[in-house]
Amino acid sequence: MRLTVFGASGGTGRQVVRQALVAGHHVTAVVRDPERLSMDHPRLDVVTADVTDPEALVPALRGRDAAVSGLGPPCGGRAGIATSGTRAILAALHGSGVRRFEAISAGPLAPLPDGDPLRPLLMRILKDVYADLARMEEAMRTSAVDWTIVRVPRLTDKPATGRYRRLVGGDVPRALTISRGDLAHAMLSMLDDPATIRQAVGVAY
Repeated sequence: MRLTVFGASGGTGRQVVRQALVAGHHVTAVVRDPERLSMDHPRLDVVTADVTDPEALVPALRGRDAAVSGLGPPCGGRAGIATSGTRAILAALHGSGVRRFEAISAGPLAPLPDGDPLRPLLMRILKDVYADLARMEEAMRTSAVDWTIVRVPRLTDKPATGRYRRLVGGDVPRALTISRGDLAHAMLSMLDDPATIRQAVGVAY
């Protein structure tokens, strides 16, 4: 595939880029600071662009098969960037003709499971982060693209295992963590899975 990765210099974005290249894909990595992405590969193109500017993103999407976003507080972004960046990406997707799009969100935005006393507490403590991600999710759900919202618990930098749980349409029960490497693996594996199109998918250990 020919993929565009937004937030490619972040923790998850780097994992997506690295694993996509290993899998034989051609990757266009969109970053604010190219020095933060220390990779060199014949199938890697690095593009410097403001992710909130749709016109600047269209050239990085034309001719691609899919786009993956690592933007947002779960990957170290500031609160607000998930919504503003995703809205710009959605506009650029429309302008480029690319339909497949995945973005990272958070497990607590899934419907509240019975008997989960921690969920309301998390929603209060991280209310700005989750409000940003909720707006991002709404922008995706009301768009015309073939979106997948990937909801995750706390991200770690532990090695990828290839062993994790996935739940289409919900949050993985009793989920606490997932590594960025396994999250990247899950995102790449879902790109050509029709069961995940226009769905929120929980991914966790």
